[in-house]
Amino acid sequence: MEKIQNYIGGELCEPQSGNYLDNYNPATGAVYSLIPDSDHSDVDKAVVAAQTAFPAWSRLSSEKRMGYLMAIADKIEENLEDLALAESKDNGKPLWLSKAVDIPRAASNFRFYATAIMHDKTDCFDMGEVAINYTTRKPIGVAGCISPWNLPLYLFTWKIAPALATGNCVVAKPSEVTPMTAYLLSKICREVGLPAGVLNIVHGLGHKVGATITEHIDIPVISFTGGTSTGQQIARVAAPMFKKMSLELGGKNPNIIFADCDFDDALSTTKRSSFANQGQICLCGSRIFVERPIYEKFRDAFVAQTKKMVVGHPLDEKAKLGAVVSKDHMEKVLSYVELAKEEGGTVLVGGKRVILDGEYANGYYLEPTIIEGLPFNCRTNQEEIFGPVVTIMPFDTEEEVLGYANSTKYGLSSTVWTSNLKRAHRMAGNLDSGIVWVNTWLLRDLRTPFGGAKQSGVGREGGFEALHFFTEPKNVCIKL
Repeated sequence: MEKIQNYIGGELCEPQSGNYLDNYNPATGAVYSLIPDSDHSDVDKAVVAAQTAFPAWSRLSSEKRMGYLMAIADKIEENLEDLALAESKDNGKPLWLSKAVDIPRAASNFRFYATAIMHDKTDCFDMGEVAINYTTRKPIGVAGCISPWNLPLYLFTWKIAPALATGNCVVAKPSEVTPMTAYLLSKICREVGLPAGVLNIVHGLGHKVGATITEHIDIPVISFTGGTSTGQQIARVAAPMFKKMSLELGGKNPNIIFADCDFDDALSTTKRSSFANQGQICLCGSRIFVERPIYEKFRDAFVAQTKKMVVGHPLDEKAKLGAVVSKDHMEKVLSYVELAKEEGGTVLVGGKRVILDGEYANGYYLEPTIIEGLPFNCRTNQEEIFGPVVTIMPFDTEEEVLGYANSTKYGLSSTVWTSNLKRAHRMAGNLDSGIVWVNTWLLRDLRTPFGGAKQSGVGREGGFEALHFFTEPKNVCIKL
């Protein structure tokens, strides 16, 4: 059985303790590899390696840093098949999805930030005959990057690429639930000759590795994506230490469909935004609000389309949904279906575990689920489920649906479907979310800021926002 290794100081190494954790294949429920059960000693070792590498890496020209990142992107693309297969095996998602989205986006992350540093600029302020001010941006030092399990390599590279591009060195922790592609990335970094200590990857549990990264005195900047409760804990620890933080947290995103929408487009996209990646995307539209004149028509068509969706193992080309990430997560999602029933909801379709044949019989598969008849303020409509479960309800007025949409503690993304341009702008302006999609979903330009409002996070990633997050500005005033 393969043992995943840490990547510290340019070397692949076992955890200092010698202890390992089981890594499960969610499609089969079987253990297929072992994960380092790292602790503070491994993080300390990684920090020392990063500190040692920082002076040379930070002084390296942007062009040379770009060269390393572009080489990594090339290798990701060269190894797309192997990386996609590893991602699907580790996460449970369909292989076609990993090949089409996850792995290509990881390469794009490196390419985008590699080239972005060649086009960044600094400000200059001319005070006439008195003085000239100019601003520089310098890397902060050792960056701690902690990423989630739902889009493992996609979001892992989303953090480390801008940190490295701006001249920081990194101590990174991938999710212990989905470590494999981060491990393969460490091999790619060795293959392209990334200088030792520039990127360090420490595998293990959150309360050991993640907590140590968060509280480490020599890690001044933390970028975290994950659950809101974990984000709160990180903030409690990091804020008194005056660490720079970016926290991309949970969502309970509204999908608002007006009667004047393009019906077919809204229907097909809503199906995708509800159940893509088994609903395990923080941007999925889990609360669907439909204007009353088309409510029954849309509901019935949505149910009919959902019933046609195939749940299957990751290698099944017909499968639209694969396995959810773990047994514990499957049970959590099913518990919310039961909660919805207790709260008066009616399950229109789905709501049950799916049992496949043969070696996949013990996998963690769930039916795509639509629930009707719940009040907007019940727990099912307020708490993040993070699975293939959505609720649907009608509304009558713009004011009413804005109240429904903005009622949760989250504010990550929203989707609005309408052909009325004025209404689109009004809704976009009044929705409490960091991202608003109009007549589309998950259409991303990497130059735009990404992040949420309220308890969906603090700070922004993406574009020059990320480059600025991983740097400190310094004003220099020259008297003439």
